Amino acid sequence: MTDVLTPVLTADWGTPESWKLNVYEAAGGYGALKKALGMAPDDIITAVKDSGLRGRGGAGFPTGMKWSFIPQDASTEAGGKPKYLVVNADESEPGTCKDIPLMMATPHTLVEGVIISSYAIRANTAFIYIRGEVLHVIRRVQAAVSEAYLAGHLGKNIHGSGYDLDVVVHAGAGAYICGEETALLEGLEGRRGQPRLRPPFPAVAGLYASPTVINNVESIASVPSIIGNGAAWFSSMGTEKSKGFGIFSLSGHVNVPGQYEAPLGITLRQLIDLAGGIRTGAGGQQMGLKFWTPGGSSTPILTQAHLDVPLDFEGVGEAGSMLGTRALQIFDETTCVVRAVLRWTEFYKHESCGKCTPCREGTWWLTQTLTRLENGEGSAEDLDLLLDQCDNILGRSFCALGDGATSPITSSIQYFRDEYLAHLEHGGCPFDPMASTAFATVGANQ
Repeated sequence: MTDVLTPVLTADWGTPESWKLNVYEAAGGYGALKKALGMAPDDIITAVKDSGLRGRGGAGFPTGMKWSFIPQDASTEAGGKPKYLVVNADESEPGTCKDIPLMMATPHTLVEGVIISSYAIRANTAFIYIRGEVLHVIRRVQAAVSEAYLAGHLGKNIHGSGYDLDVVVHAGAGAYICGEETALLEGLEGRRGQPRLRPPFPAVAGLYASPTVINNVESIASVPSIIGNGAAWFSSMGTEKSKGFGIFSLSGHVNVPGQYEAPLGITLRQLIDLAGGIRTGAGGQQMGLKFWTPGGSSTPILTQAHLDVPLDFEGVGEAGSMLGTRALQIFDETTCVVRAVLRWTEFYKHESCGKCTPCREGTWWLTQTLTRLENGEGSAEDLDLLLDQCDNILGRSFCALGDGATSPITSSIQYFRDEYLAHLEHGGCPFDPMASTAFATVGANQ
């Protein structure tokens, strides 16, 4: 099964001192940059388009197409606005843990990708926006940027190409909402992290009202391998519409949680096998899969019936969920789905920026209703009330946070309505979540 893995971004994670410039260059690092500087910027954009790379931050928008939206009709010297590249490293989706280990293990992969990407869109300043709580990551990336300056990979006239680039590592204030790209821009400009109304879109009026490309860490870090190995090499992996490889983060009830880099289209069944299977319970009893998230807690949950769904944008979408950040949270039969959904909803209530009423008020009411249900209070009509509350939030909030908050609720009621009702029948959770036995009193509606 190990031949399913395609270690590219993760290939050197186990190398001693992999974060240092000399180790990175010894493995061929910055070779793609030198190749890119000999290409026309438009040719780099075309190569990224031809590779089929789609955004690895959750939305899956074609990266090369996003770059092509940047107007290139006037240079800064001729009176045009400057262009900016912003890397979204505010990794805060519950269950998502791919960008932080990448920046810790091989930050120069990201730095090289930033330089190539900035050159392609003709930006002379780039920002790496990192979540403020992960101070060790901020220091690691800052050190890599400093090394790149000293080596001539950054600064004025990079390697004699005539191209100038400055990179700023920015520490965010630590807000989940700043994972939303326009709220991130607000934070970069020193304001409260709240989403902006669109249009105008960032490609037209982003950072400092100038054309801006915002990409996820993994998206930018994938660029050097595309330029170095060619677009055809990248597109030979994955599926017809979801090209390339990605880092799948397995957490929860598996024996070997961690990061598994594999082509898009791999199935959860294959990944669980790679992760040593579902954990065993107390007394050595083998547990079974109960539910899982394909892209973090803001994506609709799936069940054991979806073990063989291809993990690509189309396959997961057809199954009724979203691939998102490929944060695969695995829950076995000992997990109370009502309790899990309540904890997620409490997170979204806490992280709502408060700008719009559907999200600010709606997440509060969702938490109140779910708390009653978990405690075995209320009635079966509260399930319909929950769905009605979700309907009043979905598509009506200012950004996607409100929509994401409704996803685990509506999907859990779809698959586990009987478990919600069992809480009412038993006056609370009908089983001990720490017990080794499965939820025997309730069957999932699959």
